[in-house]
Amino acid sequence: MLKTLMSTAVIALVLTGCSTANKQAAPAPQISPQAQINFETYTAEEFYKTTSVFGSSINHSGSAVLVSNDDSGIFNAYKVPVDGSKTTQLTFSTEESIFVESWFPKDDRFLYSADKGGDELNHLFVKDLEGNEVDLTPGEGLKAMMLSWHEDDDSFFVMTNERDAKYFDVYQYSTADYSRNLIYKNESGFTVESMSPNGRFIALSKNHSNSNTDLYLVDLRLKMNKPRLITEHEGDVSYYAYTFTKDNKQLLYATNEFGEFNQAWTYDIATSESELNYKADWDVSFSYFSKDGRYQITGINADAQTQLTITDHNNNRELSLPELPSGDLRGVNFSQDSKSMVFYINSDTSPSNLYSHKVGTDKVLRLTNSGNPAIKEQNLVAGEVIRFKSFDGVEIPAILYKPKQAEFSKVPALIYIHGGPGGQSRKGYSATVQHLVNNGYAIVKINNRGSSGYGKTFFHLDDKRHGEDDLQDVVYNKKYLQTLDWVDAEKIGVMGGSYGGYLTMAAMAFTDEFKVGINIFGVTNWVRTLESIPPYWEAFRKSLYDELGDPATDKERLHNISPVFFGHQVKSPVLVVQGANDPRVLKIESDEMVESIRSGGTHVDYLVFDDEGHGFSKKENRVSASNKYLVFLKAYL
Repeated sequence: MLKTLMSTAVIALVLTGCSTANKQAAPAPQISPQAQINFETYTAEEFYKTTSVFGSSINHSGSAVLVSNDDSGIFNAYKVPVDGSKTTQLTFSTEESIFVESWFPKDDRFLYSADKGGDELNHLFVKDLEGNEVDLTPGEGLKAMMLSWHEDDDSFFVMTNERDAKYFDVYQYSTADYSRNLIYKNESGFTVESMSPNGRFIALSKNHSNSNTDLYLVDLRLKMNKPRLITEHEGDVSYYAYTFTKDNKQLLYATNEFGEFNQAWTYDIATSESELNYKADWDVSFSYFSKDGRYQITGINADAQTQLTITDHNNNRELSLPELPSGDLRGVNFSQDSKSMVFYINSDTSPSNLYSHKVGTDKVLRLTNSGNPAIKEQNLVAGEVIRFKSFDGVEIPAILYKPKQAEFSKVPALIYIHGGPGGQSRKGYSATVQHLVNNGYAIVKINNRGSSGYGKTFFHLDDKRHGEDDLQDVVYNKKYLQTLDWVDAEKIGVMGGSYGGYLTMAAMAFTDEFKVGINIFGVTNWVRTLESIPPYWEAFRKSLYDELGDPATDKERLHNISPVFFGHQVKSPVLVVQGANDPRVLKIESDEMVESIRSGGTHVDYLVFDDEGHGFSKKENRVSASNKYLVFLKAYL
């Protein structure tokens, strides 16, 4: 379209020139940028008319899927029939988001979790057949999580830290009357990883450092059910459990013992022998089974994009699927008899949509319409995976989004930094990113050193080098952007959330490279943050300290990389966004960061959401934040 429109304009000019020979030249016709590339821009309100949806539990009759979506403004539970008929809303919360867990295996009761105002202290609830909502984990200050169902379908397993705020115990609940028994008391700081379907075995992990973990097995039928080490090894090797096989005979687990990336291995409980199950040139991110064990679903984290395979164990072949819409396959789940399946497809230019498929047929039925029909997909932008060299020659991966406006003029750019530390920016739909790109801002989602998904060596390159080497990656990302002839080299900013918010503030306080910064609930005082981590993070406190530093022994370094103490050095405008109920980055941190910047005379905007925690659970707040980003960027970038 662009070439056609521009060629037409050139031909028109040439013809005009020929017909006006020997006459005074007529002024060249003005072609608007919009006409040149023929696209539309949209508001944040329009972008957030899309619906976020997740959940893929299929009910006992195989007729419906349990999902959460935010069509009401916050997440509620919905019943989506697999035949494409009308969706039914099941919960009607107006204050707290509802995150679905699972249908009950024999009826249409379902489990869900919810916290209060983003405090992350989730309780587990059941919605019964009469419509009553029962808190299965009542009490103050506790956190609870669904673990799994028992294979007999008459009970389920739940983790809570109600006995000891630092560690999670395991309870078995009856589906009949919700009575429960404590089946595993966690007194030694293990992380509960997985439960065997028959309820006999628990897989536990133990963090020795951020690069060295072990797996243990507990046999609950033994009187002395002491955890048994099953991953004896030397050196720094990491392990974690995926799941147990459906016959309860093997544990499927991940390890990076044999290379840079996690491979899937099986541990035979009877023989204590392990063997390779699946490997790739990237991390095996997850692997799990259909309820009857026939299908194994395995996900590979291939260069920030999920590659998913489904293996049919009846013939040891990959399941053949009909041609699907473009995008990543996600959230695969099978009915109890494995005759049908549901899944999501997501891409950079289209939010996740739910589909159903009867195995063995060529039919795929779309069950949701998550996108705003007013937004045309051709007006959005797909990201391109790129790499650039940092200060020491290390190749840094990133995902680059080039706005349509860059076809006719240079555009400002933003380096978007993910959370963590140790997170990863990935391909996939983001209303925030697409809103900014659609309005003329180049976005590059950097996976700086220390990001997951690129091997264990890359992951550990920033250990106790935070605010130093990873910050240089951000600076060198700017230098890369300045080599692009469609980027305005003088108009480059930085933004990010959580750890990305920290690196944003570090970039603004410790360098003069960036014109603006947008800090979204970012850590700014590492001393306070590491001294006040939630008690339920106790199991990996050592790992966190290995990564960042122990405030008891590394206080001086942590002080020196904390932007809050150096806000007076910030020379360019900053926007700070904070949730008042954030349990990870306390509001006082952002309060002090704002005052520290103002003390140096630099402009800072401060946006606080009274009903949010560490992120945005409410659509209205996402819209407000996105509008604020755009207003701020138009004013200062």
